[in-house]
Amino acid sequence: MDNFQSILNNQFSIKNKFILLFTKLISFVIKLLNLGAGSTWPGEIALKLNKNFISEVAKANKFKIIIIAGTNGKTTTTTLLRFLLGKTNIKSFQNEEGANLLNGIASALIKNLSSSGTSNHDFAVFEVDENTLPLILKEAGPYAVILLNLFRDQLDRYGEVNTIANKWRESIKKLNKETFVILNGDDPQVSFAGKNISASTYYFGVGESLATKKEIPHDVDSIYCPSCSLMLKYSGIVYSHLGKYKCLRCGFTNPRILNYDFDLPLKGIYNKYNANAVFVFLDQVLHLPLIKIKENLSLFKPAFGRQEEIIYKKRKIHLLLSKNPTGFNQSIEAIDEINQGKKASLLLVLNDRIPDGRDISWIWDVEFEKLESGFSQIIASGDRCFDMGLRLKYSEVKNFKVEEDLKKAVEEIVDKTKVEEKIVVLATYTGMLEVREILTGRKLL
Repeated sequence: MDNFQSILNNQFSIKNKFILLFTKLISFVIKLLNLGAGSTWPGEIALKLNKNFISEVAKANKFKIIIIAGTNGKTTTTTLLRFLLGKTNIKSFQNEEGANLLNGIASALIKNLSSSGTSNHDFAVFEVDENTLPLILKEAGPYAVILLNLFRDQLDRYGEVNTIANKWRESIKKLNKETFVILNGDDPQVSFAGKNISASTYYFGVGESLATKKEIPHDVDSIYCPSCSLMLKYSGIVYSHLGKYKCLRCGFTNPRILNYDFDLPLKGIYNKYNANAVFVFLDQVLHLPLIKIKENLSLFKPAFGRQEEIIYKKRKIHLLLSKNPTGFNQSIEAIDEINQGKKASLLLVLNDRIPDGRDISWIWDVEFEKLESGFSQIIASGDRCFDMGLRLKYSEVKNFKVEEDLKKAVEEIVDKTKVEEKIVVLATYTGMLEVREILTGRKLL
């Protein structure tokens, strides 16, 4: 019986080696023909040939898996974590192009394994779509799980925030005590996921000095106690439903959070949360010296489309992915830090393709009224540019125009922007990819 099992295991190994070689060839052809980065299709094919490809490959290697999930901030957090790991000579790889479904994770494995199926990396850091989290936790026993936040996003695909939160809680409960779980203590739904679980749990957040808002904003998603359903009492809100809260019925409140007051190269309060999640892992789990973390922060470069800066025709263009009410509002607030009080041009790109979500009603919860000043020109483009134009009109935003052709919109805004001025692009996911392709001449995915 033991010999039979050994032969069976060897057959699985041979099968996966064949899949690996075959999909590496496909990835090579995709890149050779400039069809993209090979970040999804190789993994899709591998999973069609062996649905257990991810779990079997993970078990056959020694690298530890870190899962990062959340509505906003996954790519920035993953990239920052990898950057700081590298600065301490810890080897890691990630699903770099932001392909955060199972096929993207399988593709990342294919890309980073040798032809024999081995790896010399210490960690695999995977950003994971919030709806995919329970699936990947089944496939790969993670060393650590970092949960950033939960906001309304792509309601046509995922449903309400509570639906995702319930799935997360059920999947997190199944993790063993050797797993480290790092949670946003300022997000009620995420914080509650850490209750009564076996895994080692840590919480991150920001200081009370940043919880300056007293009124609940329009883009709020989760202000009811996840334990007893009473509306939470906030002493201060950072943004959306993140802040300092307490349930006056059952006593549910913020846990003790860890907050690192480091200077960041990234703009916006939301990036303080992303960074603190990384710092908790490096400090509390890996016990790396904080002085090393602080020394290297200034060298970090943002991930694609996440405050990424591209030089095009001598103009500085800042790309900010803005794909849901909370994310868009935070991007608008970050613009002030980017512009530093100077005039700039603004390009808004709204698409409604499958990766963006077909429902765009969320734009009516974005605070476009804050765009009233500070821009020499504003252009709305993308598949749903006229919807964006209507929203801007109702917000009484002046000095904007609608250009249906995205390439024309990019060229026009560049041509009419002075060399010393900046251009800021707020775009949904596929819009951001299209803008990057226009600016760089190559596809990312």
